[in-house]
This record gives sequence, structure tokens and C-alpha cells, in this order.
Amino acid sequence: MALRHAVMAALLEGEASGYDLAKGFDASIANFWMAAPQQLYRELDRMEADGLVRARVVEQERRPNKRLFSLTEAGREAVRAYVAEPPGRPTAIRDELLVKVQCADVGDTGAVRSAIAERVRWAEAKVARYERLRARLLDGRTEDAYLAEADRIGPYLTLLRGISFEQETVRWGGVALRALERREAAAAGR
Repeated sequence: MALRHAVMAALLEGEASGYDLAKGFDASIANFWMAAPQQLYRELDRMEADGLVRARVVEQERRPNKRLFSLTEAGREAVRAYVAEPPGRPTAIRDELLVKVQCADVGDTGAVRSAIAERVRWAEAKVARYERLRARLLDGRTEDAYLAEADRIGPYLTLLRGISFEQETVRWGGVALRALERREAAAAGR
């Protein structure tokens, strides 16, 4: 998947500045796609040149003018074509922490435990942020009511996947930390 597909998915919510998109990526799209703000701005420029988005300048007092981007009809057609394509192969996990865990038996298990604990804290913070976003989306409705009434349910469904991914990271981290602690305790008792 190209970054432009994720940008177009974000622009389905409506017109946004590059700054708004970067914040939005962090709040919603980040559960399945990461991008640095510089990448977003470069991609928006390319997409504008390709006719997929249009930008309008909003003049501001006391701050630099900003450009607001929206999908063109060609951009919407590109989204429809992208959705119709069969998905690629599932993403493979490429995680340096897991390489370190793989080597834990011959390395500094304390350093590995610290890295796992940090990952768990990171995942817990993301779950909390995603749950706040979920509560905002539901706005007092039940999940079933939201799924039946909302104009768009894609963002909610991807958010659920992000929540479950981070919850699994927390669960796995707990298992890994307990196992490493037991091994260290057993080694110290020898």
C-alpha cells in the first residue's frame, strides 16, 4: 500500500491541512499506517500534481497561510479503484524488539526486560488514546447503533483493529516479562 492511499483514506473525512492530516494520522490512521509529517507534505504535493487532491489557500492573520486539501473526483475514483483491488500479502512483523527477545538467552535479559516493559507502556498509552477516540466516535451510542447509523464505519473498524493489536502487545509483554523474570530467578538460585 502506498502512502497516498492512506492519505486519501484520511481525506475521505473531509478537507484538511497537512498539519491536520499529520495530527489525524497520529490519532486515527496511526493504528494501521505510520508517516512522518515531512512524508505527508511531500505526498500531498505529488498528489496535487497528479490531480488526486486540490489545495486552497486560507489566509490567516498572525500565522502563516495554510493550504487545505480535499479529494478531487479523480482522487475519489482512485480510492474506488484501490478498494476494488485484491489486498496484497499480509504484513510481516519486522520488529527489532523481537530480534532482541530471540537473543535474550545469550544476552542481557535485564536490558531485554526493560525494552519489553517500555513497549508495554507505549502500547498501554496507545490503547488509552484509542479508547478515548472510540468514545468520541460512539458519542454515547452503543457500538451496534453506531455501526448501523454512522455515515462511515471504516474508521471505526480500523480503530477496533488498532485497539486489539495494542492490547495483544500488552498481553504478550506480560507473558514475556514473567517468563524472563522466572528464568533470572531460577539462574540466581543455582
